[in-house]
Amino acid sequence: MSSSSDIPAWSLTAEGAQGIAIASGWPERVTRDWAIGGSTGAGVDVCILDSGVDGDHPLVGGVASAVAVVLDGEDPTIVPDDVGDVVGHGSACAGIVRSLAPDCRIHSVRVFGEGSSSSGSLILAGLEYAIEQGFKVVNMSLSTTKRKFAEELHELTDDAYFNGSVIVAAAHNMPVESYPWRFSSVVSVGSHEGTDSREWYANPDPPVEFFARGVDIEIAWYGGSTICATGNSFAAPHIAGLATLVLSKHPGLTPFQLKSVLYLTASNTGGAT
Repeated sequence: MSSSSDIPAWSLTAEGAQGIAIASGWPERVTRDWAIGGSTGAGVDVCILDSGVDGDHPLVGGVASAVAVVLDGEDPTIVPDDVGDVVGHGSACAGIVRSLAPDCRIHSVRVFGEGSSSSGSLILAGLEYAIEQGFKVVNMSLSTTKRKFAEELHELTDDAYFNGSVIVAAAHNMPVESYPWRFSSVVSVGSHEGTDSREWYANPDPPVEFFARGVDIEIAWYGGSTICATGNSFAAPHIAGLATLVLSKHPGLTPFQLKSVLYLTASNTGGAT
């Protein structure tokens, strides 16, 4: 007979198994009504890691907090952000999330400088901050093609996954290898041509895991304006908004469970009704 000290690291003792019973409130069949019916996103903190967010834009409806990642010499530093959106892209993503989850709390983490440029180091620092803050959903409609940042970015997305933060990442609009959308610890999103914001598809052939609306959409933009645009950048916040609805109604779900719910209730998997 072996003692608990004899079993491998990360193993479960017989005594320990009695203490990890998971209460299940899941129905026999997970439906979209069970997942998001009646949800408004209340109580969920959503981070827009992007070019900043114009909280005064009518499609955004305010932000709960706003910081920027800036370079202090060669070191990225987090500072309060009173600039807002330097491009329009972040406001577009925030507006889409708000349209689906009107009562969520939106937090802006700007990783673009006022010259509309960013870098892998700024993205890494911004993501690390978002994870430390415990934001439940982090929308990343951006990526980097530079492999020198991939390893650290991979570690951060895994940290988020194990600490309960759901990272929703847009696939690159070009057929290139970029990150973090190619990591399995994130929810990766490409666009479809439909017009229904609550129509999403599970992809049986990853690395893109879901398709959401992202073609010819009227979106919030720079200076309080709107434009019609297309891109995976605008599909990702649709899934982020839907994830927010799920987590508002079922706040105890892990990222693994959340991804499972999105899969089971996708428009092509039988759970949409």
